[in-house]
Amino acid sequence: MRIYFNQQFFHKKTFSQESIEKYLANALRDLHIATKNKDPEVVFTFTYATLIKAGITLIAKLGYKVSSKAGHHIKILEKLAQILEDENVNIVGQTMRKKRNADLYKGGIIVSSKEVKSYLGFVKKIVRKVEKIVKN
Repeated sequence: MRIYFNQQFFHKKTFSQESIEKYLANALRDLHIATKNKDPEVVFTFTYATLIKAGITLIAKLGYKVSSKAGHHIKILEKLAQILEDENVNIVGQTMRKKRNADLYKGGIIVSSKEVKSYLGFVKKIVRKVEKIVKN
């Protein structure tokens, strides 16, 4: 499968395997925080960060760096879904992104423990796939 990287959001860059593994380690650190915490809002925040960082990791693995600009999280989630060939990544990720934005810009949100547990389980599966790709 060929994946197109829009130059408005991505630019070509060569990454060492060590650099890619550092990106992955950063995502895993956030996942660890999410897994060990009990506060639903903290778990949600770190679970979302894990998903974004997993996307950044795979994008780097393909030789691209994401530009930090308005809309870049949308593009990261789209690319992560394309790379993993799983549209659910984009669907769940965009839902999480919208909730995060509502929390930041619209006075907050309440996320239930059940909802957060579902997101965390989903993101754990995605991270396992990302780890497998990075290690191969």
